[in-house]
Amino acid sequence: MKTKYDELCLNLKGITEGESHAVPNMANAAALLWHALEDINWAGFYTMEAEGYLLLGPFQGKPACIRIPVGKGVCGTAVAENKTQLIKDVHQFAGHIACDAASNSEIVVPLHDADGRIVGVLDIDSPSVGRFTEEDRTGLEEFARILEAACEWN
Repeated sequence: MKTKYDELCLNLKGITEGESHAVPNMANAAALLWHALEDINWAGFYTMEAEGYLLLGPFQGKPACIRIPVGKGVCGTAVAENKTQLIKDVHQFAGHIACDAASNSEIVVPLHDADGRIVGVLDIDSPSVGRFTEEDRTGLEEFARILEAACEWN
């Protein structure tokens, strides 16, 4: 089944309308993704901390790594490069952090505040190798832009 990113983005706009606090918006965004995307085993967020690491935020799925240093793993690399990471096989990714041994592919999208600073990442994992496509990249980047615009990032 093909993901309907237009519909997913519309749902995110509706659920964040009138709410600027990042935590509940990320929590609802994670729930939307969890229920809309097939063949995933984790969907959530890490927030950027001043000390140079990502801190676990709202998510759906199994317990996860709590702190990820910038530049480490797929999430830390997304921050270091300020670029979406679409990883078809995480076991081929140098420095992959295995929070869940069942994860085999991953997509991570950096999140920015109004000044363009990275405030966190959207992270989605799948138990299937090659789960994420360019369509997913485009759809999830648009989803992230909606969330960025809705939130006041502290």
